[in-house]
Amino acid sequence: MQVTETLAEGLRRELKVTVPAADLEADVEGRLDELRRTVTMKGFRRGKVPLSIVRRHYQPRVLGEVLQQTIETRSREIMEERALRPAMQPEIEITAYDEGKDLEFTMGMEILPAIELGEFSDLTVTRLRAEVSDDAVDDALNRLAEADKRFEPVAEPRPAQEGDQILVDIAVEVGGEPAPDRSGTDVPMELGEDALMPEIASQLVGAEAGEERAVTIEPPEAGAEADAPAEIPSLADTVFKVTVKEVRERQPVTVDDAFAEQRGAKDVDELRGVIRQQIEEHYEHASGARLKRSMLDALDERHQFDVPPGMVEREFDAIWQQVENDAKNANVDIAEALDQPEEEAREEFRQIAERRVRLGLLIAEIGTANDITVEQDDLYRAAMASARGHPNPQGLFQYLQSNPEALERFRPTVFEDKVIAFLSELATVSDEVVDAETLLSDPEEDERPQTAARATADADEAATAGADEDTGKSESTGEGESA
Repeated sequence: MQVTETLAEGLRRELKVTVPAADLEADVEGRLDELRRTVTMKGFRRGKVPLSIVRRHYQPRVLGEVLQQTIETRSREIMEERALRPAMQPEIEITAYDEGKDLEFTMGMEILPAIELGEFSDLTVTRLRAEVSDDAVDDALNRLAEADKRFEPVAEPRPAQEGDQILVDIAVEVGGEPAPDRSGTDVPMELGEDALMPEIASQLVGAEAGEERAVTIEPPEAGAEADAPAEIPSLADTVFKVTVKEVRERQPVTVDDAFAEQRGAKDVDELRGVIRQQIEEHYEHASGARLKRSMLDALDERHQFDVPPGMVEREFDAIWQQVENDAKNANVDIAEALDQPEEEAREEFRQIAERRVRLGLLIAEIGTANDITVEQDDLYRAAMASARGHPNPQGLFQYLQSNPEALERFRPTVFEDKVIAFLSELATVSDEVVDAETLLSDPEEDERPQTAARATADADEAATAGADEDTGKSESTGEGESA
């Protein structure tokens, strides 16, 4: 086998590979001989079919298999011998081959950069912390009471007003014909900003018990209704005949021991303690997230190296896809959604993508160099923590046990967190007490690194990548979570 490097520019490598025809023929003959020993054909005993007949029937298929296997094996050998660490699967193309002649193919790839890791004991980072104040507990308790909505019929008849709840029967007509499948009886409807059906509720403010109102809804702007599923009738032909049966007013909630007992606490003091603990956990989580950001900023400042353009492009594409989806959901163009020209936004997000890839590669390198691994128990803990408050934790745990692939989505984040924890043990971490608003405020930009798993998944797959069976070109199939 002859290997010639045709390009070595930055992180880009291209090679030309020639495999002698004699090597291919030897592999084909060996494979045909294996088949001869096992194949069955009419008129011959098993293992006694002449090689010439096996060749006539099976050589085209065997030749394709040998070409595929040769390219995969030789590509892997070349990368191992030259210590090439491809960032993504190599681009492989057969450039010349005729039966009985040499095989020529090219390999193109971006390689992972060499990253020099220094000492981390001189890292200095700040961890923000906040104390849980009595006011914060009071606010949370009041919000809990505010969410406890109980309504009773009004003592004296009066028109419904915002904040009330009304009990109604709704008879829907579409095109003048009754639509019983869309109608309902004894439907509780809250009026005001919390209404579930604001277009209808807003037209029922001022209604009294026993009153019937015909409500219509303005159809969406031209073209918008065309996007609705065909089975949904046009709003222009829909009338909601609403009969108000009862007007109810909200009852004040007293935060007392009875209120606490309804929430599983023996008294208000115990409920306050539970709330305080929950806020402390929330603050601790936010503190850890801010420490992680501080650590990543410190790492970014001291490690500058080229990153594979293909990885940056893929990360940018993932970011930009989300930007486009958000703009589409908001029914605005990208410039309006981001409040800046699209080209300017693209450049900023491309810089973010490069930072994410660089930090992802760096975190992966630190983890590998220090034998940091993610165990199954780590994934279970992460999964259960993310599902805190799940109505059926035992059922969730059983599901994860029987579907281990569902746990894998937690691996990148768990790995990153373990690397950050490792670095925090080495670095000088100083605590700074701040108010809750500062602790909980979001950074100006979300520049989380590309996950370590994503940053290395392509490299892992590239090391064992083969060519596509039909085209002779390999395709990247690496997967990882978008950061």
